[in-house]
Amino acid sequence: MTKTEEHVARWIEDLVREVGTAVRERTDATTAHRFEAAYGDTLRRTVQPQPDGTAFVVTGDIPAMWLRDSSAQLAPYLHVAGDHPEVADLLVAVNRRQLDQVARDPYANAFNAGPTGAGHAGDRTESSPWVWERKYEIDSLCAPLHLAADVRRVTGRTDHLDERYRAAARATIALWRTEQDHEARSPYRFERDDCPPSDTLVRDGRGAPTAVTGMSWSGFRPSDDACRYGYLVPGNAFASVVLADVAGIAEEVLGDPGLATDARALRADLERGIAEHGVVEAEGHGAVYAYEVDGLGGALLMDDANVPSLLSLPYLGWCSPEDPLYLETRRFVLSPDNPTYLVGTAARGLGSPHTPPDHIWPIALALEGLTSTDDAERARLLDTLLATDAGTGATHESFHKDDPTRFTREWFSWADAMFCELVLEVAGLRTAARPTPAPRATTAGSAS
Repeated sequence: MTKTEEHVARWIEDLVREVGTAVRERTDATTAHRFEAAYGDTLRRTVQPQPDGTAFVVTGDIPAMWLRDSSAQLAPYLHVAGDHPEVADLLVAVNRRQLDQVARDPYANAFNAGPTGAGHAGDRTESSPWVWERKYEIDSLCAPLHLAADVRRVTGRTDHLDERYRAAARATIALWRTEQDHEARSPYRFERDDCPPSDTLVRDGRGAPTAVTGMSWSGFRPSDDACRYGYLVPGNAFASVVLADVAGIAEEVLGDPGLATDARALRADLERGIAEHGVVEAEGHGAVYAYEVDGLGGALLMDDANVPSLLSLPYLGWCSPEDPLYLETRRFVLSPDNPTYLVGTAARGLGSPHTPPDHIWPIALALEGLTSTDDAERARLLDTLLATDAGTGATHESFHKDDPTRFTREWFSWADAMFCELVLEVAGLRTAARPTPAPRATTAGSAS
């Protein structure tokens, strides 16, 4: 081990010990032990420094870096980044890697550490050896810009908000503009052979038909499953939050009023599209957010366990957890009227079509707690996560509602990160929670 590696290992141990001690003082020993294991695991096993000064982050038992997952995996470290420059340096190194990946291919969701050609090389889409998978998901482009803004907010740093950031922001806005009219303007196609229908797009790789709504199209959900309808409502809400950040950074850091104007105009389009097409009537609930719509009258009333989800909207910064429309949507999501809501003898919570039937996702349980305003409910959900690890000490992708020993993915770092987020929330240590949501855009932008 080199001196640099020894130094890194030492500060990781010091950080885990410091935060773990604070958690132990406010929770029980079992919670603190699980937290310390998960909190240290991401730093020790998933983050891989690169020769160019960036850092590659594997998602767990898959040796690839997802734009979305890598941001979520680092969320628990934002809370200490303001007081620990080495943590901030790590976040910036990962973010720079993400921004480079966006520049390589803004339609890709997961990348290799180098041009190895690993992953799904047989998919019919315009890929490259750098890309592990090229399923286009709107939230994949949200994640790097979201992390960049969060680093600035909690540390005051702006050195990462450079030409790399500006290029990624402009590429993202250009793609989201194109995908506002997917039918007429999009070059994106994706097809995979010998797979479940959820792993490929219909109509020769174009996806189901859509009409222009002001929202931006997404081929796949955060689960990497294909969208049934083209406009993922929570994904567009997340994009709106990110565009508010881009506009502020463009004005206050980059001195780029043109970028700020473009971000605000697109944000207004997305918000108008959500308001006009993404809010629907649900029997027994009234007005709620739909999960997906197509602009042609089709609407999918459900939620998925992956983030961005309808349940996670306050966590993402779209709305307050006490927002009336969110609360009604939440009541629908956490009810039997939502086809992905499961009730079993071991737990109750959200599942996903991405995993086997009757499997609940710990990520969704953690987000249910993080978006709750009830301390007792948060504590109950944390107890559920502790009790459903099948004795492994790890937070899995999903587990059977009646039998937690039946689970998917032995090592899933994103789930561990969301467990850590909930522990920090229960312990009163989640200091970097996003601020009050930005006011809605007041001007309508062009959908051209």
